[in-house]
Amino acid sequence: MMEFVDLRLFSSVFITLFVIMDPPGTVPIFLGLTGAMTRKQRNKAAWQAVAVALGVIVSFAVFGQSILSYMHISLAALQASGGLLLLLVAMELLTGKMEEAQASPNNKVNVALVPLGTPLLAGPGAIVATMVFVKQTDGTAADVLAIALAVVAVHVCLYLSMRFANLIHRVLKDSGTILVTRIAGLLLAAIAVQLIADAVTAFIQDA
Repeated sequence: MMEFVDLRLFSSVFITLFVIMDPPGTVPIFLGLTGAMTRKQRNKAAWQAVAVALGVIVSFAVFGQSILSYMHISLAALQASGGLLLLLVAMELLTGKMEEAQASPNNKVNVALVPLGTPLLAGPGAIVATMVFVKQTDGTAADVLAIALAVVAVHVCLYLSMRFANLIHRVLKDSGTILVTRIAGLLLAAIAVQLIADAVTAFIQDA
């Protein structure tokens, strides 16, 4: 397995995106946005939201480096800005603002696409984190496969969380879901600080 996939990179990408996209934390939001739907409609909304999020993440993973090159943005600058964005997401998780998401007032809008698919799932934090990981790799097949598998694995977790949202919420209850979300915010804050520290180190070395 090690010959074909960089397991260390896989675990790093998976853990980072898992914490950012927070599958357990999507349960109360998903239930709130799809409260008026039938079970069949809710199941359809689950895979639609994941499909949209995956499409957005993959698009930025593939074309992100071209955008950076065109705009002459360095990896250090991307890491610093990414760290700040992740820190903002972490603060939202820690303060509970992520739980205040409301459905769009326009009933004609599919909530599975907006706001659930994006920006709640595929938000700036997940996009920037994915771009940073892609930028850091040397383009080998093992690295590309590791990132691809990690991204898909996180989205599978997201789908399972939403697909079985009712069951998960009954098991964790409101207090358990909030606790998991707060822990995710703490871990994400640590990841964000590390990104900023690495960026500062890179700036100093380049100076």
